Amino acid sequence: MSRRPVWHQGRYRFAHAVASPNFGPRPAATGIDLLVIHAISLPPGIYGGDYVQDFFTNRLDHHAHPYFETLRDVKVSAHFYVRRGGELMQFVSCDDRAWHAGASIYAGRSNCNDFSIGIELEGLDGDTFSREQYECLIALVPMLAQQYPLKHICGHEHIAPDRKKDPGEGFSWPVLQAALGWSDEFFSVK
Repeated sequence: MSRRPVWHQGRYRFAHAVASPNFGPRPAATGIDLLVIHAISLPPGIYGGDYVQDFFTNRLDHHAHPYFETLRDVKVSAHFYVRRGGELMQFVSCDDRAWHAGASIYAGRSNCNDFSIGIELEGLDGDTFSREQYECLIALVPMLAQQYPLKHICGHEHIAPDRKKDPGEGFSWPVLQAALGWSDEFFSVK
């Protein structure tokens, strides 16, 4: 009996696939060595529902909530999205460039989308995250590291500090680091 591989064309077998049109090719000969953790909820601070998925797939009903009007014509995506209950969704192949970081810089390199994988957690910057979300990250990150030469993990707040504050103070970098057993070199910007 043959089993599907864990990875196929940048897609993780254990993630629910939801295709986003918001992606592009990575620049040639670019190594994928950065993992960026984000937080998102739509409307902000409201959890559950399908608004985030709709946003990442350009299907958001801008009349469903007054805040959504501010997102009109905004095209974004992430590679992965982890809901409060730990459900993992993948919107873009990790081999492709998702549109999650925006104007950003890490270790002197700009355009972090070019060399990073973006994981959005359902949440709000400064709010806490669920045990199930940490468990999902703790399972996913080593699988990513087996497939891609990851060297660093940081938050959106670290690569775009003038624009972003997520995942924020509510995210426990020490919990993630202890569970992964990875050195401080990976978590240099906490």
